[in-house]
Order: sequence, then structure tokens, then C-alpha cells
Amino acid sequence: MEQQDLLTPRYQNIQQNLPNATASLVLGIISIVFFLCYGVIGLVCGIIGLVLANKDRKLYKAYPEMYSAASYSTSNAGRTCSIIGLVLSSIFVLVIILELIIVGSLISTHSFMHHNY
Repeated sequence: MEQQDLLTPRYQNIQQNLPNATASLVLGIISIVFFLCYGVIGLVCGIIGLVLANKDRKLYKAYPEMYSAASYSTSNAGRTCSIIGLVLSSIFVLVIILELIIVGSLISTHSFMHHNY
């Protein structure tokens, strides 16, 4: 009997990590750190991190017994960081667009004033 127990794998109760938990956290952190790079890097990393975290979230909710709670927490942290990075990057991109519009209108107004004289 003991020999048969040695042959059966005991991996059935071991929970594994979610496949994208660490990647979503890293991308979320990168999106926060690099949102000042004209917002592009932050937007790209934030979107990818959010997609990966949402995939893990669906996977965990479908099979919670297969995945560890710690990796679910890591994935949630990545999701939160990605959302923060997306918001910061979006605001930064909007500020740049507004600055370009304002500077463009000032330049066109200034050149219009000089051409009238």
C-alpha cells in the first residue's frame, strides 16, 4: 500500500500562480513611472497590463481552487497600477494636446496681427 502512495502524484492540491500576475504588475508600475514620456509609454504599458490583469481575474474567478490567492493579489495590484498609469498618461496626453492647440492659436493670431499692418 505504501508503495502505491509513493507512485501517485501529490500535485493535485498545489495551487499555481496566475500566468500574468507578475507581468501585469511590472507593466502597471512601468506605466506609472513612464507616464511623463509624452504619455505614450505609459498608455501602452497601462493598456497591456490592464488586459493581462483582466485575463487573470477571469481565470481566477472561473477556477479559484487552482490558483493561489497571493498571485490573485499580485494581479489585482497590477490592475490597479495599470489603471493609475492609464489615467496619469491620459491626462498628460490631454495637457500636451491642449498646449499645442493654445500655442498654435497664439501663433496664428500673432502672425495675423502682423500681416494686417
